[in-house]
Amino acid sequence: MSYIEELKSKIILIVGGGTTGKSLANYLNTLGVEFAVFDEKSASAQGLEILTDISDFAVYDLAIVSPGWRVDHLVIQNLQASGVEVISELDFAWTLKSEINPNQTWLAVTGTNGKTTTIQMLESILIAAGVSGIACGNVGTTAVEAVTSSKRFDVLALELSSFQISWSSLPEYEAVAILNVAQDHIDWHGSFEEYANAKMKLLTQTKTALLNLNDPEIILRAASWSGRKVFFGFDTPQAGEIGVVEELLIDRAFVASPESAEVIAELTDVKPAVPHNVSNAMAAAGLALAIGIPHPQVKSGIANFELDKHRLQTVLSKDGITWVNDSKATNPHAATAALLSHLSNIWIAGGLAKGAKMDDLVRRTASRIKSAIIIGKDGEEIASALEKFAPEVKIFRIAKSNSPDDLMDQVVTCAKDIATLGDTVLLAPACASMDQFTSYSHRGDLFAQSVANLVAK
Repeated sequence: MSYIEELKSKIILIVGGGTTGKSLANYLNTLGVEFAVFDEKSASAQGLEILTDISDFAVYDLAIVSPGWRVDHLVIQNLQASGVEVISELDFAWTLKSEINPNQTWLAVTGTNGKTTTIQMLESILIAAGVSGIACGNVGTTAVEAVTSSKRFDVLALELSSFQISWSSLPEYEAVAILNVAQDHIDWHGSFEEYANAKMKLLTQTKTALLNLNDPEIILRAASWSGRKVFFGFDTPQAGEIGVVEELLIDRAFVASPESAEVIAELTDVKPAVPHNVSNAMAAAGLALAIGIPHPQVKSGIANFELDKHRLQTVLSKDGITWVNDSKATNPHAATAALLSHLSNIWIAGGLAKGAKMDDLVRRTASRIKSAIIIGKDGEEIASALEKFAPEVKIFRIAKSNSPDDLMDQVVTCAKDIATLGDTVLLAPACASMDQFTSYSHRGDLFAQSVANLVAK
């Protein structure tokens, strides 16, 4: 009996009522499978009937877990103690793929920052090459949706969070890219070591890895791995690497001989051509080259790509002042890259720090920060780091307000009053948003809206 046929005889529990839970429910509905959805937060979400309490764990034959649930969560432990098979959504998708579309190729990207941009850039390259592929996983479409889609994709380009990798062991990736490893989600993993181990675990599921030569954590942690390492970085590439020569991205890894070199793209093809985005382009190019996409089509895909909203998005340039929405900079590493992309920043920062420390961020970017506008639950951690390592930076604190809209209006009004010719007003909070906003996109949208209402007019 096939795996899918076996599912029809099981009682299944979906753990998590969010986006992943919804896609799992939709698929199980098409099979006519008996299932329930459990979530602690809400009794109804996205049209699902949600259980908030489970009286009998043993009634279930299989539990499929959404990303973000800790492995040591009491519900997970109770399911396992009751003999219930527990599997992640990603492993479930791989098992379905092995039956539905066994020749489908999986590529994966992880890292503290740049995952979404890199995976969308890879999708753009697939489109330029005429390959039937889709960006999925931790961005937009879930893995289960992509695998079970009526359109049979030849390639899945998967953005993977540390949560997803922690839960997963079955997928075999044709190639993976690890972009960077810096402090994030310490509250979930318990320590930086465990977080970094989750990212690097991806190496155990592939034979080829694109690794950032400019990230010492990656170099150190990948040293003992025996697979094929293709390093990418900003220096002239050695044989087997991808790098930069003058104004060109150069491939010396996926070429005919060790002495050969091929042009991937020009720096001007990468928009914007700031360092971290060039690094993303090299990683995306390497993954595409790993599955045989020709260099000219890689170049076209990179040139056709534009950054998503909330990632270094210029929302207004007026009176010599640039207003930039980088609300997706939800950790110190991402905020560092954003601050270093501009010379004189009015920095809007704060929110939920998720256990991350801010000292290194401020030390590295102090010369680029003119003033700081502090918001959010953990904003004082940023203020403290500024007072310690950048005492010349003037700090403005925005107290809690009646609504997110009012809060952002106060932020933008403050920035408007202090910004002068040549400044960049940069929303790069270095923190998650859920203390004051529903999501980073909500935060970024309100910033753009306030700028339009209070500055543009």
